[in-house]
Amino acid sequence: MELSRIQEFEEFFPDPRHWDEDLVAVGGDFSPDRMFYAYTHGIFPWSEDPIRWFCLEPRAIFDLERVHFSRTVKRKVRKELYTISINQCFTEVMKSCSHRPMESTWITEGFLKGYTHFHDLGYAHSVEAWNQNGELVGGVYGVAIGKFFAGESMFSFESDAGKICLYHLFEELKAHGFQLFDTQQLNHVTWDLGAYEIPKDVYLDRLAEAVKDPKPWVISPRFLKIHPTQSSTSP
Repeated sequence: MELSRIQEFEEFFPDPRHWDEDLVAVGGDFSPDRMFYAYTHGIFPWSEDPIRWFCLEPRAIFDLERVHFSRTVKRKVRKELYTISINQCFTEVMKSCSHRPMESTWITEGFLKGYTHFHDLGYAHSVEAWNQNGELVGGVYGVAIGKFFAGESMFSFESDAGKICLYHLFEELKAHGFQLFDTQQLNHVTWDLGAYEIPKDVYLDRLAEAVKDPKPWVISPRFLKIHPTQSSTSP
């Protein structure tokens, strides 16, 4: 990133270590440089028009080695009920995550375009679940920089399909040596899975270590698990 851009973002974003509010900035855009700077400094966007940027106190994370999936989810994983893929349809996963008939969504058009561009550069990824009819029924997506992953959202159109994708995502992250999984804030789903809160300063210390070598996660689109009744080209 050019020095002038770094200086621009240093002026736009206050240092979260010395900022007492969860909301750290308003405005800007979803450009890859701004997104990269924000995520590597513990900041993420949570609305559009205007774009609001947050760094929460406390911060919720997962320990990759201590995630608690239910026996039901583990049984479904063993039965291989779905074909599981990675990076096959990133934007469709985002659109599916935005489908919330009973509530509003922050995943609006600007988010779709910005994160898809980030995905094209290797900094955002998705895991997908396909049923026997080749229909996309579950998925999860997030941002990966260095050994840091920020889980953004998950959806299930069939019971537990999203959690099964999350299970496979965790397995991939562990295999690739990831150090930090950010889930931003606790909700009933992440709590049940074992997420917990840490102070913001502790989170920022762990983030700095995880993004020391802030490369994109180079993982090509592929299938992780193939349902026995499907071919690898079915979705």
